[in-house]
Amino acid sequence: MRIVMPGGTGHIGRVLVPALRASGNEVIVLSRRADGGDVLVWDSATLGPWADAIDGADAVINLAGRSVDCRYHKHNLTEMLTSRIDSTRVIGQAIEQAARPPRVWLQASTATIYAHTFDRENDEQTGEIGGREHGVPGYWRYSIEIAQAWERELWAANTPATRRVALRMAMVMSDGTGGVFDILRRLSGLGLGGTLAGGRQYMSWIHHHDLARAVSWLLKHDEIAGPINLAAPQPLPQRDFMRTLRRALHVPFGVPATAWMLEIAALIRGTDSELLLKSRRVVPRRLKAGGFEFSFPTWEHAVDDLLGRSRSAGAA
Repeated sequence: MRIVMPGGTGHIGRVLVPALRASGNEVIVLSRRADGGDVLVWDSATLGPWADAIDGADAVINLAGRSVDCRYHKHNLTEMLTSRIDSTRVIGQAIEQAARPPRVWLQASTATIYAHTFDRENDEQTGEIGGREHGVPGYWRYSIEIAQAWERELWAANTPATRRVALRMAMVMSDGTGGVFDILRRLSGLGLGGTLAGGRQYMSWIHHHDLARAVSWLLKHDEIAGPINLAAPQPLPQRDFMRTLRRALHVPFGVPATAWMLEIAALIRGTDSELLLKSRRVVPRRLKAGGFEFSFPTWEHAVDDLLGRSRSAGAA
């Protein structure tokens, strides 16, 4: 397949691009900066020569959008929103004007679109979208509103010949540096991977190998359209999530942190506590119903594999 991937230089792109190329696909990345190879420059907001790559492509996988690993103040929230809306809108315009539009458009979205819940799972059919965010900071609603606006732009696009799928991604766990798993592993190794604010909040996640396999699977299954949860089938509370990681690292303890302690740490690091305090209990009902089988359905299995990969890379 010939695949165009806007935003393919980010963390998710660094997972998907080599996996898709290893399967024999041609992947053309759209980026704000030229990086050699199969990379085209775009501004992610206006049509340009890059749109020619979409005409005749088999698929588009749009990953463009400002990172959520930041402080959630007005400027950053505005950038998070506009970068997602503008890039999705212009991709839709490029597909609309194409003489040979791609047959499938996979659009990044987020599991954050679901409400903060402890007692029930959120799937694509019955999950609660936003709404009742009880007992949490009021500004948390903005990340949900951004996610909703992001998907609305996808469904508003005039692309009748192109199948559209919204990828509601959980936290992607990979063995590379700089990702979520790398940060949690390092904190745990320092004895700082303890329970956060009681640890009841659910953590939804997906192993990077299963993410790549699921994306490849979705490219081939023409009967699948609409929202898809890209998350492992067994989310678990934060206290159990970190306990499993510490056990695999042979770290006997993890210093717990209250919500206010986490707020201070997030401020120092330049990120937001919502990323770790919001309870995301998300399950991949549509993937499983369609017959997709996870290689890493449990966190224990995923941790063992990720640590093995990290050790092998370190030894090399």
